[in-house]
Amino acid sequence: SSTTFWTTTGMFPQELIIGFPKCIKISKVAIQCYLVRTLRIERSVSKDPVDFEQCIEKDLQHTEGQLQMEEFPLPDFQATYLRFIIKSAFDHFVSVHRVMAEGT
Repeated sequence: SSTTFWTTTGMFPQELIIGFPKCIKISKVAIQCYLVRTLRIERSVSKDPVDFEQCIEKDLQHTEGQLQMEEFPLPDFQATYLRFIIKSAFDHFVSVHRVMAEGT
């Protein structure tokens, strides 16, 4: 829902995990967030959310007063779980408004 969001509790790192019913092929991940400085995306192909491996780590641009919108192309990428780790921020609290994964 565009009217809801996930917010951090004020210390970093913070993380959220998204699980899929089975291992899927993902071609692109996009995120809309606010005040995130450094974001890492990890994946797991396990049945349970364990054994994550780092896929992407990026410093995002500060966009005062508006959402940050980032897309990450992921060719030949499979995952059962995606873990988003917010390593640092531009403020004490940040928010994640939307996460989208495209694929089959």
